[in-house]
Amino acid sequence: MFSRRHPILFFFLIFSAIASVTVIVVTTVVALAIRGDQFHGLMEDGGSKVGVVEITGVIADARKTLETLKYFREDDTIQAVMVRIDSPGGAVGPSQEIYRAVRKTSETKKVVASLGSVAASGGYYIAAAADGIMANPGTITGSIGVIMGFTNFEGLLEKIGLFPVVIKSGEYKDMGSPVREMRPDERNLLQGMTQKIHGQFVSDVAKGRHLPLEKVQSLADGRIFTGEESVAMGLVDRLGNFDDALEWTGRMAGIEGEVEAVYPQERRFSYIEMLTGSSIEEMAANFFRSELWAGFLYTP
Repeated sequence: MFSRRHPILFFFLIFSAIASVTVIVVTTVVALAIRGDQFHGLMEDGGSKVGVVEITGVIADARKTLETLKYFREDDTIQAVMVRIDSPGGAVGPSQEIYRAVRKTSETKKVVASLGSVAASGGYYIAAAADGIMANPGTITGSIGVIMGFTNFEGLLEKIGLFPVVIKSGEYKDMGSPVREMRPDERNLLQGMTQKIHGQFVSDVAKGRHLPLEKVQSLADGRIFTGEESVAMGLVDRLGNFDDALEWTGRMAGIEGEVEAVYPQERRFSYIEMLTGSSIEEMAANFFRSELWAGFLYTP
């Protein structure tokens, strides 16, 4: 009945629905195709090359870096891998995941970490997994430590007349709540967890750098160091820039002559990413991720 009274409107609605479904299907198919084709071309070219993995900014998600390391690890035309780090650190979990992936890669191919302007805390954690580390004299690095921070709004809420009501299943379920003062037993519990994660950081640096645990412990008080200072402490092997690190990586892998750097192809954006600035996976992750619990961080 509606289609007979309003044929033009009915046609427009049907056309809009079909167009919307088509865009969603095409976007999904293209996104999957691009994801599988992200490293297309690496296997086609022969010769000896060094794969470059770039880690920049705050470390919050390890997926893309793990994927890049895996492709370079399995590509026979890639002789070695250089991890270029320019990061102040970030979340504990992703930093540890990348550390493990770098260690796994170094079992079959030489891996060198090249430190840019800053490679501190979680950034240095990842670098410690490489076979060698090169930094600029003024690179900011170190900051071996763990931090967890909370903001308390209890006083502010009282001033504006807001009184939160919390219903919880356990005594510590709202530990770190911004609407009440932290109890001494809660602080002790979080301090204990912080020390355990700190111990993991120190242990992994000692293993990766082949240093005595006691020496790393003496340096792991959150201090930052320059690249020049870090060489004297054993945290960094050599001083040099990006090109120096690339050449060193190639020589460690037995490459003679000019060393060619290979980067993963830039991933093209889908229609949804152009409109929203996020991929489908990122939108879903952000939707389900709770922002109330920041977690432990490897940051200065």
